[in-house]
Amino acid sequence: MSDLIQDLYREGEPIADTKCPDGPIENRWTEAKFENKLVNPSNRRKLSVIIVGTGLAGGAAAATLGEAGYHVKSFCYQDSPRRAHSIAAQGGINAAKNYNDDGDSTYRLFYDTVKGGDYRSRETNVYRLAEVSTAIIDQCVAQGVPFAREYGGLLDNRSFGGVQVARTFYARGQTGQQLLIGAYQAMERQVTAGTVEAFTRHEMLEVIVVDGRARGIIARDMVTGEIETHLADAVVLASGGYGNVYFLSTNAMGCNVTATWRAHRKGAFFGNPCYTQIHPTCIPVSGEHQAKLTLMSESLRNDGRIWVPKNRDDCDKDPRDIPEEDRDYYLERIYPAFGNLVPRDIASRQAKAMCDDGRGVGPKVGDFRRGVYLDFADAMERLSRDQVAAKYGNLFDMYQRITGESPYDVPMRIYPAVHYTMGGLWVDYDLETTIPGLFAAGEANFSDHGANRLGASSLMQCLADGYFVLPNTIRDYLASGPFEKVDEQHEAVVEARAEVTGRIEKLLSINGERSVDSFHRELGHIMWEYCGMERSEEGLNKAIDLIRSLRAEFWRNVRVLGSADTLNQSLEKAGRVVDFLELGELMCIDALHRRESCGGHFRSESQTEDGEALRDDDNFAYVAAWEFGADRDGDDVALTPTLHKEDLVYNFIELKQRSYK
Repeated sequence: MSDLIQDLYREGEPIADTKCPDGPIENRWTEAKFENKLVNPSNRRKLSVIIVGTGLAGGAAAATLGEAGYHVKSFCYQDSPRRAHSIAAQGGINAAKNYNDDGDSTYRLFYDTVKGGDYRSRETNVYRLAEVSTAIIDQCVAQGVPFAREYGGLLDNRSFGGVQVARTFYARGQTGQQLLIGAYQAMERQVTAGTVEAFTRHEMLEVIVVDGRARGIIARDMVTGEIETHLADAVVLASGGYGNVYFLSTNAMGCNVTATWRAHRKGAFFGNPCYTQIHPTCIPVSGEHQAKLTLMSESLRNDGRIWVPKNRDDCDKDPRDIPEEDRDYYLERIYPAFGNLVPRDIASRQAKAMCDDGRGVGPKVGDFRRGVYLDFADAMERLSRDQVAAKYGNLFDMYQRITGESPYDVPMRIYPAVHYTMGGLWVDYDLETTIPGLFAAGEANFSDHGANRLGASSLMQCLADGYFVLPNTIRDYLASGPFEKVDEQHEAVVEARAEVTGRIEKLLSINGERSVDSFHRELGHIMWEYCGMERSEEGLNKAIDLIRSLRAEFWRNVRVLGSADTLNQSLEKAGRVVDFLELGELMCIDALHRRESCGGHFRSESQTEDGEALRDDDNFAYVAAWEFGADRDGDDVALTPTLHKEDLVYNFIELKQRSYK
């Protein structure tokens, strides 16, 4: 075993994706589907798959595998699969249909996605995503998803950040909701048919690994508190991302990392955990006791113009009283080729720079004004108020309900907030993790977006994985079945169950003085300050020390109310914060070791003269796949992970510095 590097981590053997075929990139997915083994229909009935999560990736996978004839067990912690966080997605879903005949193609979507991710994603995975994108739209239209249409009845498109074509299909500002209803209806059809068994209000707390293979999960019934064992031939994690490690984010407050983190602790490598997306158009923080932030769709940047006052003295003025010549439309000024539709990481950093320069707007929170204007006055003059309302009316209504201000009359105030995580469980071309039989889909894996996700690509990836990729790759694994049955008294099953009950008993026994939320809020503050939009070596080292101290205090002084054998939200939160405290440390270690800037990972030591991200392709053109490791000190652990590097090779796209100017 190698020595610790910076007293934090070790470096292990390189890792590689060995599942993807060779040859022309446009033929690889077709070849992979052909080469993957088949399972005949009568054998599918003998095979079972557990799917954790019922969002777009999990719901689509459950519906598709159930339709194919497998026995599927579907788990979600919500009271209905329809409440999965995919429902909150607003703006749209990308697909290379080229309905506008504006130069779009599968290759251009592939290129835009790799470039948008700052050349830190796999070519093969991204090309497959672009290739499958067109089939997603056909699938959803067939399900009855009410995409927006032009006057003549054709599907409408709009643009999102980081592209110069219109390829985003949308359903007003509620695209995620409509897509999720489609997946939910398809899944419920299989529930009625008996191929899918749905377990709502259940939270996965451990993965069961038997003889090196994933064979089930330990879940807690959140209503009764009962600890349940569920066994299967394969396990799919489609449990979403980990943005709530920052406490304040646009994610639903229940979103957590527990499913993927428990898998990581059992041997699944975690890829690029420091890659976090900060969304530029969110309603600003309003006070110290806020617990949730609200997204305003990126689609608003199609017609809204972002600006701040040129003069600091004007920041207190009503924006309608600031003349045009005293406004700084800074994105249009700095990035004339893309204007307000630059990628999210760039728009977010520039908003921060304007506020750091003392030109932020809105009320002060602490000592700073954290807001910039998103103005629709020009759009209403060009299009009319009614046309703007037809496009964005539900978003405007939501903004007014939250802030008390009407975007029809006064510019919106927006500021960046944590929204999405590009990191996740490391998977190969088949979406299989380093634990055989354990697959990860959607935001739970790291695979498609590199260091920055382009807008409207999350829904695309989730449905691509759920409807088209996973069903064609998991069968190659399941073709080796039927597998030997595992008894609930098997040593590995009993051990996994004991780990869960022991952790619950420990949390309830501490009986300290601080609430779970107070620890979570403090962790979020550390992460935002030192591992947020800008990171530095000094700040990251400080964050690691602070997180370790906070975690040690948590195990000494947390107070978890209630008991284990009933509904207990305090206990649920405590288990999730335990995992966030470990994840936060790994994120900081990953950010510290990656001494370059790329996409959403911005190191202050690595930037160009004009403040743009400066990559170091000679030393960091790889995926960082982390293997769990820890040194235990009583109840607390200090992470000592092992880094495995997967080299990123570009044969079909030229590797170069991004420019959106």
